[in-house]
Amino acid sequence: MPATVVVGTQWGDEGKGKLTDLLAKEMDVVVRYQGGHNAGHTIVVDGERFALQLCPSGILYPHITPLIGNGVVVEPQALLSELDHLEARGIDASRLVVSGNAHLIMPYHLELDRVTERYLGKNALGTTKRGIGPAYADKAARVGLRVQDLLDAKIFREKLDVALKEKNAVLAKVYNRLPLSAKDIAQRYLDEFAPRLAPMVGDTVGILHDALGAGRNVLLEGAQATFLDLDHGTYPFVTSSNPVAGGACTGSGLGPRDIDRVIGIGKAYVTRVGAGPFPTEIHGDLAELLVDRGHEYGTVTGRRRRVGWFDAVMARQAVRLNSLTEIALTKLDVLDTIEALRVCVAYEFAGKRYVLPPYHQSTLHQVTAVYEELPGWRTDLTGTTSAADLPAATKDYVAFLAEQIGVPVRLVGVGPGREQIVSFAAA
Repeated sequence: MPATVVVGTQWGDEGKGKLTDLLAKEMDVVVRYQGGHNAGHTIVVDGERFALQLCPSGILYPHITPLIGNGVVVEPQALLSELDHLEARGIDASRLVVSGNAHLIMPYHLELDRVTERYLGKNALGTTKRGIGPAYADKAARVGLRVQDLLDAKIFREKLDVALKEKNAVLAKVYNRLPLSAKDIAQRYLDEFAPRLAPMVGDTVGILHDALGAGRNVLLEGAQATFLDLDHGTYPFVTSSNPVAGGACTGSGLGPRDIDRVIGIGKAYVTRVGAGPFPTEIHGDLAELLVDRGHEYGTVTGRRRRVGWFDAVMARQAVRLNSLTEIALTKLDVLDTIEALRVCVAYEFAGKRYVLPPYHQSTLHQVTAVYEELPGWRTDLTGTTSAADLPAATKDYVAFLAEQIGVPVRLVGVGPGREQIVSFAAA
């Protein structure tokens, strides 16, 4: 039974957690394949709001085996705090399995993230300062510590001593910071974190392949989104891993032929957090309206999101980069009160028209969005349960986006609740 991937098509915050939660009833295994606790999924279940950062959304279902794959970077305190919070709310978190090959976020990663952003000043990237980038940098440099190292105190201390010697030199000589103590770090990680994490550590690659071999349903869940991808996003305003569907393979241990369905998630408009190009960005009263109606503040950081009109140019690129089979469109209800809606169908710059993003970043920063205007529906969608009951203008808007993107829109979200989803499969 091939696996399904859920991937964001914009700059994150599209509602991947809600869709994963919706699909979970059909799944047996759900795996988070990249990122760290810098990205959050908010899910509303029976009026209760769950904000997950590291745990796969499937952890809310008792029949699912939730996995944290090898492509994730794990900050132990953040993970344990999240598990404690879930347990306190009646969720059995003991089913979680964490890949032994996932890398650890260490205290020096957090410190380096903080001081580097301050050092960059106006050129700061807008990171969450949670050590994600430095942890991935160490992984690439082959000096990182992995989750499995917590199970061998001798190896852990040896690797820590090597890493910390270089990190302390950088912190002291470049950033004028006090050195960190290897003894204190080892004591906390080995005495406090290791005993609690040890029962969760396992062979997630083996679990996934066994599940597929047995005909069970597997869902791969990414964090962030296509245009925050380290290789394909709006570099350098990106994350430090690969959220695209291809990253689901490297971050989980599955092969490309193990996947046959890739669902792209996109908002009915666009948002992004932090710096970076945003051709369809909206300012003024309309922006404040969308922020207010869409509750556009980061799950993890609480930062206000920038908002803009739907961008079909970037959506077409997301289709190509991820081999999307379909789109799920979220937050359609946020547009309920707007009289006229705009959709970016192309970019223009220096007399040239682009229907796909220009490869050169200098061009992307200067393009002008070309819009098509569609009438709004001025109707409350939150109680809608079928596509047939949607206003004609709403159906026209969805159909127009599908035509522009080139893949069908199968689901639309009309509210934050897990049941506020309308299927377009037969529409």
